[in-house]
Amino acid sequence: MTDLTMLVRSKSFSEWSPSPKPKPDTISFGRGRTFTYQGKTYTNLIVDEKHYSPADLAKAWSFDVETIRNIFRDEPGVLKIGDKNPRGRRMYLTLRIPESVAVRVHKRLSS
Repeated sequence: MTDLTMLVRSKSFSEWSPSPKPKPDTISFGRGRTFTYQGKTYTNLIVDEKHYSPADLAKAWSFDVETIRNIFRDEPGVLKIGDKNPRGRRMYLTLRIPESVAVRVHKRLSS
């Protein structure tokens, strides 16, 4: 049985749900605002969205951190901080997983 199959069958994974949404009167900065920089137009990221570390999701889903890293390493929308091509050194890459990406992957794996 693969790690992914074991993850999908785990009780913690099947019962996981994202954190509750903020109250409607909470002020949100940067949500969807556009700006122009050097002739190009950009849209801000949703900066008030909760971001998980692989360890956070591993604990919540009761699974191994390395399996979580492997699931999210190439997932669109995951923040990758660090050097992907360190010259002759070990690669250090920190992942931060937005809640919307965690929910998307959770739904995909649950179906």
